[in-house]
Parts: sequence; C-alpha cells; structure tokens
Amino acid sequence: MSKAETIRIGRLGKKELRLVRKDGRFFGLAHGKVCVEGEKADDVWRQLHDDAGKGDPKYFGFEGAWARFLRFFPNGFHSAGYTNAERDYKIAAKQRLDETAPLEQAVTASGLGEPVLAVFRATNLLSPFEKVRLQDVLRGPAADEFIRAAARFTLGEGKPALVQMERALKPHDNAKWTVATYLPFLWRPEEHMFLKPEVTKDFAARVGHRFASDYEPRLNFAVYESLLDLVSKTAAELVELKPRDRIDVQSFIWVVGDYKEDSEQSQP
Repeated sequence: MSKAETIRIGRLGKKELRLVRKDGRFFGLAHGKVCVEGEKADDVWRQLHDDAGKGDPKYFGFEGAWARFLRFFPNGFHSAGYTNAERDYKIAAKQRLDETAPLEQAVTASGLGEPVLAVFRATNLLSPFEKVRLQDVLRGPAADEFIRAAARFTLGEGKPALVQMERALKPHDNAKWTVATYLPFLWRPEEHMFLKPEVTKDFAARVGHRFASDYEPRLNFAVYESLLDLVSKTAAELVELKPRDRIDVQSFIWVVGDYKEDSEQSQP
C-alpha cells in the first residue's frame, strides 16, 4: 500500500481542507477527517468544499434560499411584483446597451465611451463611487481598451481579456468585479454573471458553495469560474421556478442575500 500524499491544502473559514492521493484514489479531509473520496481530484476537491460549507452558521441550503425568495415574491420570477422590482430596469439597460454599443461592434470600435457610460448609469448595480471613477475611465484614453476587452471577454476570450480590463481600470482604482462583469452580463445574460461580491459571498455561504472561500477582490479568472459554477448550480436548483436567464439568477441571489423582512413587503 502506497503512502498518502497531500497534493492540495486550503481553508474554508476556520477549517483546514486537504486533498490527499493514495493508491490511485483521492480523499478530501476537513480538520484531518476524511469527508469525501473519489477517482478525480477536482471533483473530490469541489465536493469537499461544498460539504464543508454546510457547517457554516449561515447555511440553510437551496431549500432555505427558495423559501426566503418566495417570502418576498410568492409568485416567483414571472410575477408583476418581481418584474417591476428586479427585472425591468436591467432589461431596459440591456436594450440600451444593445442599441448604442452592440457587442459585435464593440469588439473593435472606438468612441463608445459615452454611450457605455450612460448604460452604467442606468442602473443601481454599481455604487456611486464606482460610477464616478468609471467616468474617468470612459472619458479618458483607456475607454476603447476597456470596452473592447469587455466585449472579447463576453465572447469567450476569458483570462486575457480580463487581464486587459484590469490594466485599463487599475490606474483609476476601479479594477472591481462589479465593473468588469457588468457589460458581459448585459450583453449576454444567458452566459455571463454580474458579481456583487459581498451579497454573492453571503449567498454562497448560505447554500454551501465554495465561492464563499474562492472569492478574492483581484480580477482572477479562477474566481469568475467559481462564480459561474455557483450560478449553474443555482439555476439547476431553480428549474421549477423557470428562470429565463442569469438576470433572474442574479436577482434571486440579491433578494436572498440583501432583502430584509422589516423593510420589504411581499409582492405578488
């Protein structure tokens, strides 16, 4: 029998997580105790994070997330209350973006800074401080670089495009996930996701997903991949509510993580 070999170490809150290989199999340990095993390292590591996340004091699982969302919107995604509160303004911003800065044009175009700035201002998804800094970006020499990189990211270029967005935004102290994911989310809400960090981390902890520990403020593509995994799992859990796209999934995450019982009324 071969000796166990630790091949990965991480943390989830106060828990130390380890991935160990022995006799051709992989074992996931939390605080030295084997919690999961399997034949593929990545699968075991993901499952270890998900299982360990269930010990978080905030955890209530997808069942709890469902119940919380329906407390505010009893008729779900296809109700007038939900559409008016969470969906219509995002769809309006998407339509404005598609009309004034179409994705295929934005890949190579110049001079789209002002129409794109107007789209950022059309919602409350960014903070006022982020919008002020973004004005400097989109009215400055880095505007074309940022918009083209965002378009290429939307079309699947991934890490290189994210690096270019960071390069354009960093001098203005605005290399934020909210800024980097906003345009891809509106251009293609069936594929991409807007990342509001604190509420999304809170949601991930509540449903036991590793994004809660994977997140970092730096524009690291691995963080975005973890976000998309969280989104895919959430969409699968919501299939009976029939979300139309990731605008609905993003709204679900926001409602579960941010709405307060004492300040919001249930809407039919």
